[in-house]
Amino acid sequence: MAGAAVAAAGPAQWVQANVTGNGLAVLTLDRPKALNAMNLDMDIIYKKYLDEWATEPTVKSVLIQSSSARAFCAGMDIKGVAAALQEDRASTLPYQVFAAEYSLICEIANYKKPYISLMDGITMGFGIGLSGHGRYRIVTERTVLAMPENGIGLFPDVGFAHIASRSPGGGAVGAYLALTGARISNPADALYVGLASHYVPSQDLPPLKEALLQLDLSGDAYQKVEELLGMFSKTPEDEPKLKGLLATIVSCFGRNLPVSGIIEALQAEEQSEDPAVAEWAKGALEGIKKAAPLSLAVTQRHFADVAAAASDTKNPLSQIEGVMRKEYSLGTKTSMRPDFLEGVRAVLIDKDQNPRWKPEDIKHVDHLELEEVLSPLEGHPPPF
Repeated sequence: MAGAAVAAAGPAQWVQANVTGNGLAVLTLDRPKALNAMNLDMDIIYKKYLDEWATEPTVKSVLIQSSSARAFCAGMDIKGVAAALQEDRASTLPYQVFAAEYSLICEIANYKKPYISLMDGITMGFGIGLSGHGRYRIVTERTVLAMPENGIGLFPDVGFAHIASRSPGGGAVGAYLALTGARISNPADALYVGLASHYVPSQDLPPLKEALLQLDLSGDAYQKVEELLGMFSKTPEDEPKLKGLLATIVSCFGRNLPVSGIIEALQAEEQSEDPAVAEWAKGALEGIKKAAPLSLAVTQRHFADVAAAASDTKNPLSQIEGVMRKEYSLGTKTSMRPDFLEGVRAVLIDKDQNPRWKPEDIKHVDHLELEEVLSPLEGHPPPF
C-alpha cells in the first residue's frame, strides 16, 4: 500500500480540479512539502484546466487555492530546472518551463471569467504570476509576498514588471520590490502596491469559500463575485508602510538611476534623521547586497523600460504579452549563466548563503555582457 501511495504522488495530484454545481471551478494546489512549487507538468495541467473552463458554458467562475495555509505558491520549481542544467548545460527545460509559465500568465491576464486567487501564506515568484495578473487577488494577514529571484542569479520575472509599472510613484515602488527582493507581509501594503484587490482575514476564508460555493453565478458573474467579496473584505487596521516612504522610494528608485546610483542614494538615506527612512534604506541595501550584480543590472533596465512604456499603447511593453515575450528571452538567458546554478547552490542546496557571483560587484558588470542578455533571444522565438 505504501508503494502505491508513493507512486500516486505526482503532478496530477498536485494540481486538483473540481467543478461545483453552481459553476464554480476550483483548482487546488496540493504539493505542500514543496510549498506548491510549480514544475513543468504542473504548469501544463493547470493550463489544460483553464483552457477547458474558458469554453465550458457551465463554468461561470474560477477559484484558485492551496491545500495548505503555509503557502499559496512559493514559485517555480527552481531546483528541478537547476538540476537539469547541472546535468546538461544544453538542456531545453528552461525554454519549456518559461514558455509554459509565461503563456499561462498571458491567459490568466486575459481570462474572460472571474478568476479568484486566495493568496493565503507564502506567495512568491511564480505564485505572484498565478495570482497577481488575475482579476480578484485575496490576501490574508498570513500572506507573504516577494520577488527574490535576483538572489539566485535570475531576475524578477512572471510579468512582475507589468504590475510594478502601475505601482505608486510611477513604478518606483515596484522597482524597489524587484531590486531588493523585499517582502510584503501586511495586507495594507499588498493593497497599496496593487498585488492584492481584497483583504480577507484568514478566519473568514472558510465561510467565504462556502459562500462562493453557494453563490448563484448565473447572469453577471463578475458583479455577483464582486458583491460577495465586498461583504467579506476588510480594511486593514494599519496604514501601508510603503505609502509613508513613497517620496524616499521615488527618490531612490524612480529616477531611472543605474544600480550604482541607487546604491549611493540609499546610502545617503541610511543617514536620515528619520528612523523609519534610515531603517528602510538599510534593509534595501541589505537586499541588494545579496543579489547577483548582473541580475540587478538586468532588472533595473527591464523594469525601467516597462515603466516607461506603460502609457504608450504602441509600445509592446505596455501590454502583458509584450512583457512576457521580452521576459522569455531574459529568463532563458539568465538561467543559462553560471550565476543561476551558483545562486541555487548557495541559497537552496548547500544553504551557505555565500554565492560567488560573476562578476562579484556591480561596478564590474560588463556593458557588452549586459547588452547581450538584454538583446532578443536568437533561435528560440517565444511560442506564445
